[in-house]
Amino acid sequence: MRALIQHQFGDPSTELALEDVPDLEPGPGQAVVRMVLSPIHNHDLWTARGSYGFKPEMPARAGSEAVGVVEAVGDEVDYLSPGQRVASAGTFGVWAEQFVANAASLIPVPDEIPDEVAAQLVAMPMSAISLLDSLDLSEGDWMIQNAANGAVGRMVAQLAPSRGINVVGLVRRAEGVEEMANHGIARIVATDHDGWKDEVAAITGGAPLKAGVESVGGEAASDVLSLLAENGTLVVFGAMASPTLQLSSGDVIFKQATVRGFWGSKVSGSMSADDRTRLMQELFARLSDGTLTLPVEATYPLSEIADATRANFAPGRAGKILLRP
Repeated sequence: MRALIQHQFGDPSTELALEDVPDLEPGPGQAVVRMVLSPIHNHDLWTARGSYGFKPEMPARAGSEAVGVVEAVGDEVDYLSPGQRVASAGTFGVWAEQFVANAASLIPVPDEIPDEVAAQLVAMPMSAISLLDSLDLSEGDWMIQNAANGAVGRMVAQLAPSRGINVVGLVRRAEGVEEMANHGIARIVATDHDGWKDEVAAITGGAPLKAGVESVGGEAASDVLSLLAENGTLVVFGAMASPTLQLSSGDVIFKQATVRGFWGSKVSGSMSADDRTRLMQELFARLSDGTLTLPVEATYPLSEIADATRANFAPGRAGKILLRP
């Protein structure tokens, strides 16, 4: 079989390449899954560059989420069977024709859920709803987030209304406002012109912004912090433009602000089974009623990983980039 392999950290468009690898056999408690579709997440590419919190030993595979079909199961696995369609998140090395996963981590996928949705069902939606849940906001509260047209930003905006939470989203280009409107998401402000902070104030009507989600880095973090109310919380989710935060010490001090990080894998790993079930049920409900959408921009074969990674960072991308065998 073939898998995407890298031999050193670096640009994934040049370091990842298809190679022949040995066929897989499941160990006890494991399953071999034939990959059908897998999304490209930013953290997958950061891992390939060596700039993420998880650094695999080289040579390494890549990819962390997929939908596939069970090919074989190991001993002690009696709740999955060959031919069953499953979703997997948190399994490293899924950008391959087949991968091995802990059977307990695989989620059976109902027939009515298309492959394109099942492929991106867990990682980003679960991060979005876990992030929203962690903000401890009540019905009627207001929050703000930048990178609002990113996958998680869009999902937070779609999930928040069912909880009665009001969201203002920031995008870096005026075109992003229309892109979000096409997804049915309003209250979006472009930061590429003077006076955008006045637009935010007009949208909220002066209501306090109790929480802000920061996913860009650099001066963008200070912009979000400056808009928060006293005792507001700035949650650092990503670093799309810069790994360094530029925060005003005055805002931190005089607003008595709290600044903390959010790493989905850590939060998920420490989450109770009851909370995980509760949040997954909420996700399924929002998918079923059409509130939550998981669009796809394009699908590439594994052999075109270079083009796929470049497409992932193309301006104006309206959905996920997927890989197929």
